[in-house]
Amino acid sequence: MQYSRPGGNFFVGDCMPFAHDGVFHLYYLLDEAHHALRGGLGGHQWAHLSTTDLVCWTQHPLALALGQDWEASLCTGSILHYREKYHAFYPTRTWQKTECLSHASGPDGISFAKTLPNPFLSAPAGYAPADFRDPFAYIGDDGRVNLLVTARLEAPSLAGLGGCIVRFTSQDLAHWDFQGPILFPGSRKGHLSVPECPDYFAFNGRQYLTFGQGLRTYYRISSDGGASWSRPLIDTLGNNMLAVMKTASFGDGRRIGVAWIGSRDGGRDDGNRLWGGHLVFREIVPLRDGSLGTKFPAEMVPDTGRQVGAHLASLTPGAVIDAGNVTFRAPATIEAASLAELPRDYRLRCTFTPQRGAYRFGLGLRGEGAFDTMYLLSVSGTTGNVRLGDEEIEGVYEDGQPIEFDIVLHDDIIDVCINESHCLINRLGNLQGGSAFLFCEGGCATVSGIASTYVKRNEEFGLPVGMS
Repeated sequence: MQYSRPGGNFFVGDCMPFAHDGVFHLYYLLDEAHHALRGGLGGHQWAHLSTTDLVCWTQHPLALALGQDWEASLCTGSILHYREKYHAFYPTRTWQKTECLSHASGPDGISFAKTLPNPFLSAPAGYAPADFRDPFAYIGDDGRVNLLVTARLEAPSLAGLGGCIVRFTSQDLAHWDFQGPILFPGSRKGHLSVPECPDYFAFNGRQYLTFGQGLRTYYRISSDGGASWSRPLIDTLGNNMLAVMKTASFGDGRRIGVAWIGSRDGGRDDGNRLWGGHLVFREIVPLRDGSLGTKFPAEMVPDTGRQVGAHLASLTPGAVIDAGNVTFRAPATIEAASLAELPRDYRLRCTFTPQRGAYRFGLGLRGEGAFDTMYLLSVSGTTGNVRLGDEEIEGVYEDGQPIEFDIVLHDDIIDVCINESHCLINRLGNLQGGSAFLFCEGGCATVSGIASTYVKRNEEFGLPVGMS
């Protein structure tokens, strides 16, 4: 299921994972033509997949379908199991471009009936009707149902900074008490937006609140049940291309995040990301300071296990190969080696052990010639950031410490896991070279554990049951 999407002109939109009774449910917005339907309002419906092991999946009929005249799109929401029923809370976007909250329920998490009255909740006074969406439901310690909702003040104290997450509570799912805003995250790199698709969960002794801005996923940490929130030093789960991650529990103490990676306009490396694309799964990793990381779920790496007979060779005198390892001595230049005769889709693993003070090192993927063209996966020794093409994650590398790469190349998707705690993904499909370059610039490093295996491509899983 990793890196898959429905067939034809359909794509995966925002994902809404939910777990109950040993079943991991994945509801997602079924997108057609990259949000172009119904005059750009989306025309989305809820599709549904489920699994008990992350390997074998069952595809179900649409969980929520458009059917009423006033519904222009059924947007991102959440599932709650409450009083022996499954409840779907979802926003409905109207033809007037306003948003309001709707409710459906069912006995099994597969079939849902829309309840009346719908919508059951609209933006409170002082909040913009055009930004009232993405309800996330959970049961609080007092037994009441909490509903976190994306909202925007119409007249904030600071212009453009009214985007917030608000909270409602209920004892019966019919009457809702407005508790006010719980978070104003502010702007992100000059981009003013409301915090979309909130997700709240307890994990490893703390509480976490995730949300999207510009589709990238951010998060906050609480140690007092959500009464107050703190921002970690690196407050993102992945990079810009990984859109709208939401999470659910899986197995004993594990937590799985699901997001989507959008197609690029025109299929070009420099094309803008389009809305909707392929599924991407992550396992959430607790770090020592209470912050969160991500890694590949072991069950979902599309690896055949069959070794690639790639040829390792030195490209420069300062790249010395011995017993399958490469040692770089590049105090004032760049030294490089190549791993040639790689297939289109493969998995590459290796560990860089740099000496302190190394300026830059990493790999060139889909390479051609002798370091001529490539997609550069580089680690900055000065900032600790890792960059792949035009995408970057911050603060990953600590000077002089080993850094382990696990890289999957799957058609135009390049997905990288670093030290089983941070992931970086991009869509880069224009280059077709069959080499991977290893390099070090301005320092010394050793590369060990170099291994490449074939990858089985997953592309389409078809439309929901009953659709053609």
